[in-house]
Amino acid sequence: MTAKTINVRLPEALYNQIEELAKATARTKSFLTIDALTHYVQRESWQIRDIHEGIQEADAGEFATDDQVRAVFAKYGA
Repeated sequence: MTAKTINVRLPEALYNQIEELAKATARTKSFLTIDALTHYVQRESWQIRDIHEGIQEADAGEFATDDQVRAVFAKYGA
């Protein structure tokens, strides 16, 4: 795996928490940071996927009918 370097300034309190967790878990700060960033990016990426899917559907003319929209509003009381 090719690795790239990124420099990030952290608030001192967060840095200290990472340092304490690294010591407690016998992991490096780099490992913990990469793990945290990986999970964050995976968790948040759904938004970008959904936006792209929505744009593709709109470009293909796939829209809800007026009756479908009214049914959703009726179901949820809007």
